[in-house]
Amino acid sequence: MGDVEDMIPLVIEALRELGGSARLIDISKYIWQHYQNELEIAGDLFYRWQYILRWVGTQLRNDGIMLPAAESPSGLWVLAP
Repeated sequence: MGDVEDMIPLVIEALRELGGSARLIDISKYIWQHYQNELEIAGDLFYRWQYILRWVGTQLRNDGIMLPAAESPSGLWVLAP
């Protein structure tokens, strides 16, 4: 497990499993519950993964995979249709 590129599918998976939209805290909880072991052995990523998660949100918005923040309810990350 590495940086942004490795976290992208985890965030998409979390959003799909959480019904297509979720708060960042719920995405974080999902990833921790399902990938805790991988994160714990990932070296420095263990200390940075939640920071990287925010960059993933930006990347997914830029790529059109998630709705822009201006088009989403406040505090929600929403997969684009």
